[in-house]
Amino acid sequence: MTPTDFATLPLDPALLRNLDSLAYHQMTPVQAQSLPEVLAGRDVIVQARTGSGKTAAFGLGLLHKLQAQRFRIQSLVLCPTRELADQVAEEVRTLARTLTNIKVLTLCGGVPIGPQIGSLEHGAHIVVGTPGRIEDHLRKGTLNLSTVDTLVLDEADRMLDMGFQPVLDRIVEHIPSDRQTLLFSATFPPEIESIAQRIMNQPVRITVEERHDERSIEELFSPIDGLSRPEAVRLLLLAERPNAALVFCNTKQGVKALTQHLNQNGLNTQALHGDLDQRERDQTMVLFDNNSCSILVATDVAARGLDIDAVDLVINHEIARDSAVHTHRVGRTGRAGRQGKAITLFDEKERFKLARLGDSLTIEPLPDKGILTQPPYRAPMATLQIDGGKKQKVRRGDILGALTAPGGLDGQQVGKIHLQDLRAYVAVKRSEATLALEMINKGKLKGRQFRARLVR
Repeated sequence: MTPTDFATLPLDPALLRNLDSLAYHQMTPVQAQSLPEVLAGRDVIVQARTGSGKTAAFGLGLLHKLQAQRFRIQSLVLCPTRELADQVAEEVRTLARTLTNIKVLTLCGGVPIGPQIGSLEHGAHIVVGTPGRIEDHLRKGTLNLSTVDTLVLDEADRMLDMGFQPVLDRIVEHIPSDRQTLLFSATFPPEIESIAQRIMNQPVRITVEERHDERSIEELFSPIDGLSRPEAVRLLLLAERPNAALVFCNTKQGVKALTQHLNQNGLNTQALHGDLDQRERDQTMVLFDNNSCSILVATDVAARGLDIDAVDLVINHEIARDSAVHTHRVGRTGRAGRQGKAITLFDEKERFKLARLGDSLTIEPLPDKGILTQPPYRAPMATLQIDGGKKQKVRRGDILGALTAPGGLDGQQVGKIHLQDLRAYVAVKRSEATLALEMINKGKLKGRQFRARLVR
């Protein structure tokens, strides 16, 4: 048994059994360094990138100390976005599978508050939410945090970027001062130090420097050589033809202009930036995850908190403003044992900026410009939106059954299914989209008819 085995930790045996069943045997660096301190009850500040395994680090800590027979809110996890809150809540539920009757409740904006009030009346052990919606419930008197003994701030720097510092301070006033506080952040700006001094008690500081595996990521730097940046991006996409590409721009305006250029030239592209409302954000991420949109163009702030594994190609539309952001961008590809490529565009006037990114960079010219005349490629999947979800008791099996009924699709032609409260999204092979629509619109789910439409 190695020092990084989960079995070396003084965890609840039920949690260890579940970790074994999930094939979670070896801790990631962030887990190995932080979990002993978390289990010891200390306040902890962890600086680590997205995708480092931090959710399990704090999730196991709060589940280990949780008293299931005490049906009160014992842990509060604050996240900057609804997507991250949903991801965290789902992972905590998975980690808690072998514990008895643990209730995890998600409280986020972008959805009606009434059903959340009803859920709170039935109680919960763990609440995962966004600061704005948590404050809404506190103001209405529908949320009581007086029994919380663990507070987690996940992606704390992102919450501060979004202007949540005053809201965080007001929320903390409702939580007992003798709690344990865990703060996770990809970067450590002065604002993080300030909030840590106000709300934490002698925190242990842990910094996890995880270098990219050079064997899994090929990193290149390419001069745009007389092309506009949008043309250079399109050239790379046509040459590489990735299933999933993430393109980073430094500004919202850059995201919008590049997305428009790529779509006008026939490439399935979605934008992710701060001007999108929650419904638009949710749908964008579903389309990208479903592989019915091959290209996601995003700002760094909008992409923070998203756990996206299967990215083949990262393109930096322009050089990031600092080396830490560049490293974070490149680390979006080559994950989970996959191979990946990252290409950064620059013009000759910017060559001096490359020095801050390393000494031995691989400079490679762009592919032949004649590739720009090639026809665009299309994403392999199409996504259908069904006007029924969890609230209507629709399950993934119901959707799969309706699509694969006699005369319908083969099961291999159906991709990912995302269930939300009032709607569902299902990916199907693009060539079968018309048949899939017919199977849903003319068939039945749960004995009822639901309307479906093609989203992309």
